[in-house]
Amino acid sequence: MSEVVTPTEQATVIAASEVSRRFGQGDTAVMALRDVSAGIERGRLTAVMGPSGSGKSTLMHILAGLDRPTSGTVTLGEIEITHLNDDQLTRLRRDHIGFVFQFFNLLPMLDARENILLPMQIAGRDPDPGWLDEVIDETGLRGRLSHRPSELSGGQQQRVAIARALLSKPTVLFADEPTGNLDSAASDEILALLRHSVDSVGQTVVMVTHDPRAAAVADRILFLADGVIVKDMPHAGEDTIVDAIKSLQ
Repeated sequence: MSEVVTPTEQATVIAASEVSRRFGQGDTAVMALRDVSAGIERGRLTAVMGPSGSGKSTLMHILAGLDRPTSGTVTLGEIEITHLNDDQLTRLRRDHIGFVFQFFNLLPMLDARENILLPMQIAGRDPDPGWLDEVIDETGLRGRLSHRPSELSGGQQQRVAIARALLSKPTVLFADEPTGNLDSAASDEILALLRHSVDSVGQTVVMVTHDPRAAAVADRILFLADGVIVKDMPHAGEDTIVDAIKSLQ
């Protein structure tokens, strides 16, 4: 069993308890996660690191209700999400979860403003006009709202994706390698934006990354290897994170 990672004094907003995920059956089965227990604290940025195949993306997908564990439970607030049906999970993700992906996932035929508003329109909800303005300004998109994704840089497209995720005021924002498709300058902008969302409005962010530069902006770093949490580190500089990675190899 993996070590049980306990939260600090911060309130736990989402928690995994003895979560395992097996892919396949019999001799070809692969255990992506092995009895992982972890609590994610409200209003903090938590980075999840590990080599390819360590289980970090699988853990994120299970915490976000995109995948189901083979065993164990996940709780969001007071909601035990593991056994919700597909419709219930869809509503939970709509109401509580924001997503930012490596490749932006913007619709090419829509402009930036339309992409930002799309999830709320699909849900039949009207955004708070004041919050919409604040999100647009904080992401620096005021002058780019009428541009389609093909007319935006990679960093601008990712800012659109972050604005879209923040608009619904999600309980947790999950970012899967959000800087993985960006140059260093754009990466720094996106990391600063995610950090600002935590510091300014108390957004809870879980970021999967392989990049020590990205993890260095986090309040806490969970390291996975072979489907197990092997280290739980508070905020640290890039060099310390690199050393921690080397120590786990």
